[in-house]
Amino acid sequence: MRIKAGKTTRKRHKKYLKQAKGYRMGKHALYRHAREQVEKSGQYAYRDRRQKKRDMRSLWVTRIGAACRLNGISYSKFIKEMRGQNVVIDRKMLSELAISTPEDFAKLVGLAKEH
Repeated sequence: MRIKAGKTTRKRHKKYLKQAKGYRMGKHALYRHAREQVEKSGQYAYRDRRQKKRDMRSLWVTRIGAACRLNGISYSKFIKEMRGQNVVIDRKMLSELAISTPEDFAKLVGLAKEH
């Protein structure tokens, strides 16, 4: 007697169709298209979790650079002088300082200019 995989197949199909909820056209209703799109979406999500880290660092650098220019120093000189004085503050924190408390950031720029 052979065993049919009806229950298992339906379960697998429903899993993909549930994940494809909200997709347009046949991608939310047709199993083959739904599976392809769910797998591709997973690849995009994996790639973009890494891309997001790059984008955020780029944003921080842009913000720090703008704040540095307001204080009369270039971004690269500021970072070089901070390293020279062994001040270890990451770019995320520098960016937050530049936005939330510009006067404290100006003190850091003054420290960099002294050196």
